[in-house]
Order: sequence, then C-alpha cells, then structure tokens
Amino acid sequence: MNDIEVQWHPGFVAAMNLELASNRADLIYEKEYNLNTKPLAIDLLVIKKERHIQIENEVGKLFRGHNIMEYKSPQDHLDIDVFYKSGAYASLYKAYGAAVDERTAEDITVSIVRDRKPAGLFDYFERHGIRVTNPYHGIYYILDNILFPTQIIVTGELDKNNHIWLKALSDKLEKQDMKELLKHVNTLTQKQERELADSVLEVSVRANRHVANELRGGDSVCNALLELMEPEINKLVGEATKAAVEEAEKKAKEEAVRTATKMLKSGKFTIEEICEFVPRLSIEEIGMLENEYSRPSMS
Repeated sequence: MNDIEVQWHPGFVAAMNLELASNRADLIYEKEYNLNTKPLAIDLLVIKKERHIQIENEVGKLFRGHNIMEYKSPQDHLDIDVFYKSGAYASLYKAYGAAVDERTAEDITVSIVRDRKPAGLFDYFERHGIRVTNPYHGIYYILDNILFPTQIIVTGELDKNNHIWLKALSDKLEKQDMKELLKHVNTLTQKQERELADSVLEVSVRANRHVANELRGGDSVCNALLELMEPEINKLVGEATKAAVEEAEKKAKEEAVRTATKMLKSGKFTIEEICEFVPRLSIEEIGMLENEYSRPSMS
C-alpha cells in the first residue's frame, strides 16, 4: 500500500485522451460531468461531435454519441452494485436531457475501467446467465440485463503495445513497464500531448515509487533516456517522498502529544521529565499542553 494517496482520476482522463488521440478532433471530453445540482458526477463523459465517426482505438469501438466512463482505481471495488450504479448514472444522464428523449438510449454507452478483472462480478454474471463477450484483449461487452451498451475494460489485460497509457494506471508496474512508459513520454513533441502524458506519468510514478527509484539508479535504462527524463522522475519521486515524510512526521507528532498528555494527566511527571521522555516536543509545547489541560472548563 502506498504511503500517500494517489490521484488516479486525472491520470485516467489524460490516458483516455491519449488513447483516443487519433480521433481527438471528433470528441468532446467532460470530466466529472455533473448530473444535476447535487454532488453526483460521472468520472468522464466523452461525446462524439458526429455520431457516424468510428473510433479507431479498441476501447472506443463500442462508443456512440454519448459515452459515460467510470474509472475504478486499484483500491476500488467493482461488484454488481457498482455495476448497476454506473448504469444508473447513464439513466440519469438520459433523463436530464433538455427535451423528452433528446438523448436516446441507443445513443448512450457505459464503460467501466479497472486495472484488474473483478472476479466476483464475473462470477455473478455466470451464475445469473448474463452473457459476456470478449472481442478484444481486456475488453468485455455485457450483453444482458442492461439498458445501454456496456463494456468493462480491464487495463491489465490490454495489449501493452496499443494501450500503454491505460496500462500505466496501475500500482503493479514492473521496471520494464515503467521504462517503456518513459520512452513513450519522451517521443511526444506536442505541448498538449506532453502535458497529458506527464499527468499519466505522475500517477504511475506515485503509485510505483519503488520502481521509479530502481530505474534512477539502475543500469537497465540507457544513459540517454536517463539524461532526458531523470529530472522529471526526480521531481515526481521527490514530491511523493516529501509528502510521505511529512505525513509520517505528522503522525509521530500526534502520538507524542497523546503520550505527553497522558503523562501530564497522571500528575507523576514534571515538564522536564516529560520532555526527556518525549523529545519530539519542546518544553514550551509541553507547557502549552499543561496550560490547556489545567484550564478551567467553561461549562
């Protein structure tokens, strides 16, 4: 488990933009699309500017006019209730059109994206006779008990040569995976694509800091690649390490305060003795705790 929280969703939005780069001019991306005035939002809404446009990338072959995408991080569950919740989001999206049936059911799709295949969910499909097809590696179409065309995209099973951006959204990357990701980032020349790739890289490095650290000091990455990418890796790893250290320091300070407070309440220790036993706190800080503890109640 990582010491700090990884912000997976911005990386997912960037990865989808890169995955569908060949159709970028045909699509509109609406991240965290609000379904109404309450805090209920779709992770990513992808709208085709022209319905007849065919998406080249396999993850978009199912797409129609309005495409709801829900992303589940490696720590998120994907069970039957989550599956139906995604369908409910699509139903609300349809219902909130400007006019009756403005958004037709036939023009809406649902995609649920996750790093690993949800075994329990697929067992449920099998037990209940819900048919599933697997037209491409890592892509599963659900055929029964749905209101809208629905697919589950298992990024860990996608072809690594064609889907490097989505596959990078994992906390289980190997050194070779990270190396290939860095090479792809380095090949990008357009500013927009480089910024999107940096978002994916940031998530990948934060989720796999140990791999990034190994690459920084290992011989497996060519010197030219290290020269180009090491400042970027150092920055990301440094930020993640700093955040982890700050979080550990915060927890240690909180524990020191609890210990000092217990010692004060016991009445058996002087401030100097407590300071010696709890060196993380200064005499002044312990004195402030004593004043707080001994302050008369206002009730």
